[in-house]
Amino acid sequence: MKAQALHGHLDALLLAVLEQGSLHGYAIIEALRNRSDGQLDLPTGTVYPALRRLERAGHVASTWSTVNGRERRTYQLTDEGRRALAGERSGWHEFRSTVGRFLDTDPPPAVPA
Repeated sequence: MKAQALHGHLDALLLAVLEQGSLHGYAIIEALRNRSDGQLDLPTGTVYPALRRLERAGHVASTWSTVNGRERRTYQLTDEGRRALAGERSGWHEFRSTVGRFLDTDPPPAVPA
């Protein structure tokens, strides 16, 4: 799946991944890949700018640490990020329900004449 297909949903996916706990950038990319059975194989050039945008918005916070002599930034969800994720989920459920009325294979209920 191409990153462009995720337009408008990437932030929600990142917040959902971080809901499970703090992760460094590469672990976030791996979590997206694993939870999607390989469908979301996003490049760092897509994920890192989105994480910075979420940090500027106050939805995630980051800290630097040194692991095996390498500097690594770890991201965690903030309280504001949890509220944003709840809003994203609500919007997603509404969107999925509305679009499903057109794209699901079940015919719509008959309207009485």
